[in-house]
Amino acid sequence: MQGAELQKRHKQFAIRIIKMVDAMPHTISAMAIARQIVRSGTSPSANYRAACIAKSEKDFINKLKMVEEELDETLHWLTLIEECEMLPSERMQDIISECTELLKITISSIVSTRKSINEPKETK
Repeated sequence: MQGAELQKRHKQFAIRIIKMVDAMPHTISAMAIARQIVRSGTSPSANYRAACIAKSEKDFINKLKMVEEELDETLHWLTLIEECEMLPSERMQDIISECTELLKITISSIVSTRKSINEPKETK
């Protein structure tokens, strides 16, 4: 998957998070979680965008680590929303799957970039 495609996917995920938060009940507990997830669920989009203009492979990894942390936190909140039945489980499954997939892609990118840094460079 190309960087531009993944940027678009992260942005669409952020939009889905915003729309999901707007559909959450207006209870004290739901609103507390809504505040948390709107931050953690939208920041991967901005952080991935920053990773795409990283100045080095190490900078790229550092920015992707932020994406990883935020997606992991978002996954926590999503599962909590589902388990507390704040939104219907049917609605939550697709967004949980997308978050999980984005997290796996991010981790894979981190691992492969680390490998490329550690591989000996061929001399001509």
